[in-house]
Amino acid sequence: SLDSLFKEKIFRIPDYQRGYAWQREQLKAFWEDLVNLSSDRSHYTGVLTLKQVPISEVPETSKEYWLVRDHSYNVYHVVDGQQRLTTFMIFLQAFVDFVKGLPANVGRPDEEVYITDTLSIAAMRDRFLFKTKPTGDQFRTYKFGYERDNPSYEYMRYKIFGEVGGGLSHETFYTLNLSNAKKYFESQLANLYAMSGQRGLNSIYSKLTRQFMFNQYVIRDEFDVFVAFETMNNRGKRLSDLELLKNRLIYLTTLFGDSILDSASRASMRNNINDAWKVVYHQLGRNKSHPLNDDDFLRAHWMMFFKYTRLTGRDYIRFLLEEQFTPKRVHEQKEVDVDLEEIGELTIDMGGDEVEEASEPQPQLTSVRLQPTDIDKYVHSLKESAVHWFNTFHPDLAVSLTSDERVWIDRLNRIGIGYFRPLVMSVLKNVGLEADRIRVFKKIERFIFFMFRISGSYASAGSSEFINFARVLDSGETTIEIIIARLDEWVSYTFHSDGSIRIDDFYNLLFKRFKSGQGYYGWPALQYFLYEYETSLLDQSVQQKITWGDLLKSKADKISIEHIYPQSEGVGWTNQFARFDAVQKARYCGSLGNLLLLSMSINSSLQNAGFEEKKNVKHDGTGRRIRNGYSDGSHSEIEVAAYDQWGPTEIRSRGIKLLKFMEHRWDIHFQSDADMEKLLFLDEYEATS
Repeated sequence: SLDSLFKEKIFRIPDYQRGYAWQREQLKAFWEDLVNLSSDRSHYTGVLTLKQVPISEVPETSKEYWLVRDHSYNVYHVVDGQQRLTTFMIFLQAFVDFVKGLPANVGRPDEEVYITDTLSIAAMRDRFLFKTKPTGDQFRTYKFGYERDNPSYEYMRYKIFGEVGGGLSHETFYTLNLSNAKKYFESQLANLYAMSGQRGLNSIYSKLTRQFMFNQYVIRDEFDVFVAFETMNNRGKRLSDLELLKNRLIYLTTLFGDSILDSASRASMRNNINDAWKVVYHQLGRNKSHPLNDDDFLRAHWMMFFKYTRLTGRDYIRFLLEEQFTPKRVHEQKEVDVDLEEIGELTIDMGGDEVEEASEPQPQLTSVRLQPTDIDKYVHSLKESAVHWFNTFHPDLAVSLTSDERVWIDRLNRIGIGYFRPLVMSVLKNVGLEADRIRVFKKIERFIFFMFRISGSYASAGSSEFINFARVLDSGETTIEIIIARLDEWVSYTFHSDGSIRIDDFYNLLFKRFKSGQGYYGWPALQYFLYEYETSLLDQSVQQKITWGDLLKSKADKISIEHIYPQSEGVGWTNQFARFDAVQKARYCGSLGNLLLLSMSINSSLQNAGFEEKKNVKHDGTGRRIRNGYSDGSHSEIEVAAYDQWGPTEIRSRGIKLLKFMEHRWDIHFQSDADMEKLLFLDEYEATS
């Protein structure tokens, strides 16, 4: 139990461990186990695996040393069970803060605030949370915490345990989890107290410290702690591949002989690994509400640093852990290559035929030994790349990008950057001139627009080549001129020999949408296209009236895209479209010129209102504004509000205007006016009207 576990022990989370990863699901399970435990039962919490730190390795300058020297304490690294143990500590601190905040206890010293009839807050803290050195500096020595070089070290001390005097702490995905856990438990305790009073608090404290039981296991010296850590974490909340890799690299530093890596170099290398992971996790967690995925970054960097294959899933981590960074590549080669018979499992496909399943390709054993410089080079690249990876997702938060770069990377994210993200990261990392970087970004955006949004090519078209460009650019084996030339060459297939755009693929893509009744409303690039048109109108105004985020708020029903002439016409539309049948009206409704980007949501009950009503602000009987109109909306809306009426002629006219904008924006031209007319899907009906 915690009562016995914490006697003369100091627990530290070592540097190869990840941060605190528990979230709502795990916290909820922990709390329910606790509150539902009967007073006559114990709860098995799991194995707590420890590795004792030799007294000789506890520095005299450390805050733990006085307890080790004068009070027979021992320091232990937590190899397995740190998530549970961290949760216990957060809960206890939340418990302390809640009890101290009760009206009867406010302002009273800790020695006079009691958790139970005999245990004060001060005594409880002394038992579980920290000891205060009584002489000299009188600093706190926490009985549980992270090693100093862990990014969560400062946050745990100052933000969770409430130590006074902390400065700004770096916030990451892991520190957010720490904060959320404390907030979660404080809320649960408040609710428990409201229902059960002090009796409920006493009961929950007793169950936590006496009835939640660990199976304590201390690893003997002959067991390798890194191998134990990697093996144990194959269960529970899975370690990310990035976390596993960190442990592996630190482990490998212990395997190099002294003739290759002396003790000072070994310590420096380990520090470099820890420092790199601090930077990586800081970058991945900079936007703490939307942290970036560890394994996505690791895989993208693997593509840039090592290779790219069309294999899917966990190919990258198999390479890193089973081929590249393996103990056998540090040790002298002691394994002989044996030609084993391959086994292919026979399976039955859906047609009933027997097929032989291809065996998974095995890592090729290399005879080249891994050197410390190989690890250093890889770790340095990982560290350096992390900020560029973050910038590809959040250019608005990037301090190293120019305003023009932010604009173009933002465009890439809006249009759907897809498999180009590793290449964009590589460009940011390796191309020195801003103008050159922007040239590449422009060409990538143009490629995506024409290949995927106009021509409807498969989403993987060109993926192998351009992901490989990320690697050869990073290694200095190619130039941006070659990359740009290939981007242009791919796009050239969408043009005629005279340089005009081929419209057949675009027409066929749209034809399917019009046949289904959606028209341009079903074009995947519609929001992006109309937003680009909206931003083009900012040349005449310094005020931006709509952001991309506004469009994403209503993604489910695209309420940010308005049919000016509505799908269900009201009284105000009868005259303009009276000569058309239902199919023809649907064509006009779904044509490009009839679709408008809104700066605000418009109540669906008003969307079939007449044009005059849509143009102007709507007020209720008291004069209170109840809905904005086009006249004070987005710049696109203001432009439409300038029309006197809205009918077939205006829809055609605005559609041509938008296609001419496409010509200007993406540096193209249509072969003829007839091509533009064809893409509006109005010509055949206008001719018969």
